Amino acid sequence: MAQPHGNGTDRPPPRGLILDFAGVLTRGAAASHRAWCEREGLDPGAWWRTLNDDPAVRALYADLEVGRIGQAEWNRRVAPAFGLADHVDLMGRAWSAVRPATRMIALARAARAAGCTVALLSNSFGTDPYDPYAALGLWELFDVAVISERVGLAKPDPAVYRLVLERMGLPGRECVFVDDQPANLPPARALGVTTVLAEDEHAAVERVAALLGLPPVAAR
Repeated sequence: MAQPHGNGTDRPPPRGLILDFAGVLTRGAAASHRAWCEREGLDPGAWWRTLNDDPAVRALYADLEVGRIGQAEWNRRVAPAFGLADHVDLMGRAWSAVRPATRMIALARAARAAGCTVALLSNSFGTDPYDPYAALGLWELFDVAVISERVGLAKPDPAVYRLVLERMGLPGRECVFVDDQPANLPPARALGVTTVLAEDEHAAVERVAALLGLPPVAAR
């Protein structure tokens, strides 16, 4: 396991940083979904309840993640499950109030400026018509971007972790991976990657900065 510089060992800090998208580089998703539900005249919890509890919707989301269907088709096929006639840009409407996690983004920029290879490893929810990465201005952060719909693989499939390491040109032991879902961490650890669970943006940023041997990243 990679160790932070200055911890009493001669091992240099990791050279790669792998970041999840939703819940790591974003904040406010739950509030955005609740607000969308209320605008549509739905129960505030309808978004997550429908995505999690409706088997047909869960299956469609799994298809969306790995590119078997596109976002526009997902919108069209899922809208009736919410009781909605208007399916146009449903995903974009539901995510419209999500905001960037500015301190984590600042950390990604600092890591890249320090010579780290910075990668995105994201389970996609489609990019057309709504591109969530472009909406938050994040594409320019990354040297490597592995998006599940583009590669036909989604976390926690071990193959997608091997793929991102291959594209980064780094062994697992030289990388740090940040994700907000505990189930997505063990496959990375099995490849020697140091993992950080992002339960709180500020705590995760401090942990990753220490691992990478970077100075503290100021809150914004």
